[in-house]
Amino acid sequence: MKDKFTDKDIKLLNKKRGLKLLLSKDKVNITRALRYIRYENRLKQLQEELIKLQKWVKKNNEKIVFVFEGRDAAGKGGAIRRVTEHLNPREFKVVALPKPTDKERGQWYFQRYIKLLPMEGTMIFFDRSWYNRAIVEPVNDFCTQKEYQTFMNQVNDFERMITESGVRLIKLYFSISKNEQEKRFKDMIESPIKKWKFSAIDQKALELWDDYTEYKDSMFKKTNTSIAPWKVIKANKKTKARIEAIEYILGKIPYENKDLNVIKPLDYQV
Repeated sequence: MKDKFTDKDIKLLNKKRGLKLLLSKDKVNITRALRYIRYENRLKQLQEELIKLQKWVKKNNEKIVFVFEGRDAAGKGGAIRRVTEHLNPREFKVVALPKPTDKERGQWYFQRYIKLLPMEGTMIFFDRSWYNRAIVEPVNDFCTQKEYQTFMNQVNDFERMITESGVRLIKLYFSISKNEQEKRFKDMIESPIKKWKFSAIDQKALELWDDYTEYKDSMFKKTNTSIAPWKVIKANKKTKARIEAIEYILGKIPYENKDLNVIKPLDYQV
């Protein structure tokens, strides 16, 4: 059955951006072009709301921590880039920590994260966080089982303490299928501008899929609390995942002049 296009669809395609998308591929795909235009328009709407959110954070001396977790190649970094794309860079920071130094290995595990918590009027986006110790480290033998158990015993108290101290904590987990992860790894390896992303840990990720799943399930069971719940984003389709993540963030933060008609999830494919 052939796709039917409305007058509104045709109007979108006749704009400069629509024509560019139609002509960007050797084979014209009208449905795909329309889907991407809708995604871009929706993203712009939500990004305008994010600017309101940031102004509210600054005005009210709020402190917000966003934790982006998920399997390798799940799209965490891309989602963070869309969230922060039009924000004032002086009032937020994206944190993607390297492996700990020998000195940091000898510290209390949460110590390196405490010093990165936001000052008043700012936001921090963690592209992976302290939850490395919940999944990545035990799966890859980067920590002992004792260290893992200590973390699991302390993490809820740590999050309770920072939230009681005035930090708003938003936790998102980007979930992809094994087939999708394999496809994205293949795309990385074959791309001259993306292959730097493919790490030694990535090489073992598919082989250790079930181990990751076991630790992930334990993490959710222990740390999905009323104080700091997890939001699971189904991320096989990157554009849809980005939109859903931003909608969730805007819905959770009580910023001023919120346009409820904009932030409510829309029922169409992106």
